[in-house]
Amino acid sequence: QLSEDVERVSENPTDEREGEMEVHEDASSVILPDGELGTTTPSLRFSKTCLKNVFSVILLFMYLLLMAVAVFLVYQTISDFREKLKHPVMSVTYKEVSLYDAPGIAFYPGKARLLSCKHHYYDHIPPLINPGQPGDIECTTQRINYTDPFTNQTMKYALVVQGPRDVKKKELVFLQFHLNETDQDFSAIDYLLFSSFQEFVNSPEKPKFMKDCESSYSSWKFSGGFRTWVKMSLVKTKEEDGSETVEFKQETSVVNYIDQRTKPRSDQLFFVVFEWKDPFIQTVQDIITANPWNMIALLCGIFLALFKAADFAKLSVKWMIKIRKRHLKRSRQVMNHIS
Repeated sequence: QLSEDVERVSENPTDEREGEMEVHEDASSVILPDGELGTTTPSLRFSKTCLKNVFSVILLFMYLLLMAVAVFLVYQTISDFREKLKHPVMSVTYKEVSLYDAPGIAFYPGKARLLSCKHHYYDHIPPLINPGQPGDIECTTQRINYTDPFTNQTMKYALVVQGPRDVKKKELVFLQFHLNETDQDFSAIDYLLFSSFQEFVNSPEKPKFMKDCESSYSSWKFSGGFRTWVKMSLVKTKEEDGSETVEFKQETSVVNYIDQRTKPRSDQLFFVVFEWKDPFIQTVQDIITANPWNMIALLCGIFLALFKAADFAKLSVKWMIKIRKRHLKRSRQVMNHIS
């Protein structure tokens, strides 16, 4: 409205001068007191203009404050995005299966001998009939020799046994070993677990396969004179390059074996049970929570607000300058009228 008034005045200057002449004639015909001359209307106009200017300045400072907040949000958003790129979050998911791929169990018995190996179901192990005597070997086994991957000089002998598969029927593998030596204070058998017995069977270079397994997987022990329960769980880890590594977590419980053989024996018996802990395969992978599209949308909104605020501030300054010029023009007109 103010700009329209200014344009209207600029377009019709003669009308304005005629109005000023009429006002001059009316003022000359009416005698006003000295205190009331030129004080009522100009002061009212000045107070309104002053309020408008103050309000405009307040609005300008408010939008400048909003612009500062928007700049801070841009900086904070970019900093958070870079921080999330550097520190991905670990995601763990569980997949339930009814059958596992049968794992491979590699034993390093040394001078110990495998007496029996059986698959049992529903977590039931019948009592031993002739402990310490050779029994049935119903497991799929393979024997292999290969060089130690860490020394490349020592030959190692491994007995590889197929592990349990059916987790719903609580399939387990029960093995019995015998060691007829007494020159050791402590006796134990080393073993390691790898993910697939079938991969070992199908491998064209089994020694190299076992060397890679020994380099990649951890080894454990079970002692003589005890019955050791090993409950396995499978963990798959997805790497950044898309490859997948597999490892085993295990819970081990040891129970003392009471040797009820009639004659005192100096040999050692080893008993070990392998079974699955639960039917869930745990998958671990790193996830970057920073979404670039969300950040781009947020930055677009912030920059749009910045541009709108800058545009409003520019228009506000122009409006204040126009109001100031109009106020000065009216003051000059009033002073000319009074003079």
